[in-house]
Amino acid sequence: MKIALITPARPVAHSGNRNTALRWSMLLRDLGHRIRVQTAWDGANADVMIALHARRSHDSIARFAAAFPNRPLVLMLTGTDLYGDIRVDAEAQLSLELATRLVVLQDEGLKELPRRLRHKTRVIYQSTQPVKKAAPLKSRFEICISGHLREVKDPFRLAAALAHLPPASRIRAIQVGGALKKSMEREARQWMRREPRYRWIGEVPHGAAVRRLARARLLIISSRLEGGANVVTEALAAGVPVIASRVAGNVGMLGRDYAGYFPPGDERALARLLWRAESAPKFYAELKRQCAARRDLTRPRREKAALRQLMHELSA
Repeated sequence: MKIALITPARPVAHSGNRNTALRWSMLLRDLGHRIRVQTAWDGANADVMIALHARRSHDSIARFAAAFPNRPLVLMLTGTDLYGDIRVDAEAQLSLELATRLVVLQDEGLKELPRRLRHKTRVIYQSTQPVKKAAPLKSRFEICISGHLREVKDPFRLAAALAHLPPASRIRAIQVGGALKKSMEREARQWMRREPRYRWIGEVPHGAAVRRLARARLLIISSRLEGGANVVTEALAAGVPVIASRVAGNVGMLGRDYAGYFPPGDERALARLLWRAESAPKFYAELKRQCAARRDLTRPRREKAALRQLMHELSA
């Protein structure tokens, strides 16, 4: 089929949504479909539209539905959609109604949708190519946080937690990700001056970011909301355990009984988990075991099979 894949993230952006769009375009081409990735629909003929983001892609969704009312329209729901826009924004809510199929990136996402829409919703976990675990540094207990510096990610909660570690801790924190605002860049530099165990290295190529993650002892996800973070998928693939804020998107990725959660915004609780992971080998091993049990979710063959099934439903 000829597919218009719409993502409002610009081609130069290194956002999770852009990465998802590019990965899906590759997988769908492998399945024999023809894909055009656009930030907004240009009106060209297509058999199917796949759109990311209910509010920001609404104009494309509405125009396609009006032009081709009997053709399939798939809406992939982002974290901003699930835990924000669809609750309050009329255009985002209308996008839900216009879609033939909805896609969420983890099981907990289903709970955010009205029951009458769940029958047309599919859960497709994001995948990543295999990541080779690198040998961690022996001189320190290096931990990593990765992603753009945005308010919704609560990006400096880890830096704030470092002050609450005991003097015996060997933890050093590396933060990877570009600042989307000058104010965020200034704050990152202030934290580096204030906290010697914290280092922000800014935006780096994706391969370099994955290599940083692969040698870390832990990945930290401090977000206030998440739809299903790409970087968690990469950590699972690399065998790097995760410490995450207990928000629905993280729970959907790591499981309800995962041992490595802290309350969002609570740097003292985060510091206690960091120290426990560093100082208690049994606890660290349990985090690794639980993450290993979720690793199969990251397999490209699994995501590809889910997309094949989705396209089969649409063609039928």
